[in-house]
This record gives sequence, structure tokens and C-alpha cells, in this order.
Amino acid sequence: MMVTYVRGHFKDVHGTLEFDPERPAASRVEATIDARKLWTGEAARDEHLKSADFLDVERFPEISFKSSGVRLCGANEAMVAGDLTIRGVTRPVELRARYLGRWRTPWWEDGVDKGPKTRAGFVGETRINRQDFGVSWNSVLDAGGIVVGDDVLITLDAEAILES
Repeated sequence: MMVTYVRGHFKDVHGTLEFDPERPAASRVEATIDARKLWTGEAARDEHLKSADFLDVERFPEISFKSSGVRLCGANEAMVAGDLTIRGVTRPVELRARYLGRWRTPWWEDGVDKGPKTRAGFVGETRINRQDFGVSWNSVLDAGGIVVGDDVLITLDAEAILES
């Protein structure tokens, strides 16, 4: 029995994306997440999730993803295969990705107009079993059941900036 979903956000994500809308199947992506910057809105829960019971950020401060292939599923959708590393454990995953489009926006650095930049937007989702990555802490509830489910839904909202 599930009581509620707990949502968390990682506040420090960086990566590179090679993407050509004319050849999306040739895309490649690498991303690194600073696991120490996890935020759920509840400080005590955040500290527990960062502890050795869960992410063990002292020993494994980063979560990473590196794509290995892209399979197109529609005009703006694809399955992105790759390796996800959490707590030093690497497992293959597939991310359902959707290209949202591209646009030009102003770009200011230190009060100086550096001219417009081209941005592209993407959203992706995958579901993992946390046990597959060595995240196994749990506790039994007084009325039966467990505190933490095994399934983790990962949603990625990304904006890439074209480097010229």
C-alpha cells in the first residue's frame, strides 16, 4: 500500500548534448548531478536521503548518465539508452525523451549584452528500481507495509544552450 509520493529536485545538474534536429538519432548526452544538492522541501528528510542509508553523498557525491544510443519513436520523441550511475553502481536505463523545440533568447553576462543564444528544450522520463543501485534502506510501518517503495520515477527537464 502506498501512502504518498515524495518529490525531490537536484539543484546542480550539468552536462553536454550533441543534437542536430535534422539527425536526432545521432544525438549524444552526458550529464552529471551533484547529489549533495538534493532538495525535497524537508531538511531532515534531505539529510537522511543524503546519508549512507540512501545516496551516501560523502562517498558518492555525483550521479551520472552517459548515453549509448538513440532510437526514434516519433517526430519529436525518442528512447535514449545509456548508463546511469548512482552510489558507484552503473546500470543500463532507457529514457523516453521528447524534443520541445528551439528558440533564440537574449544573453547577458556581467551586464554586457553578448547577443542572443539559441536554446533547445527537452523532457525525459525513466523508472528505476532503487535496489538495483544499492539503495536498500527501509523500515516497517506499525500498521504493516514499508516506509519506502522500490520504484523511483525520474523526470528530467532540460534546456540546452547552443555553443558556437
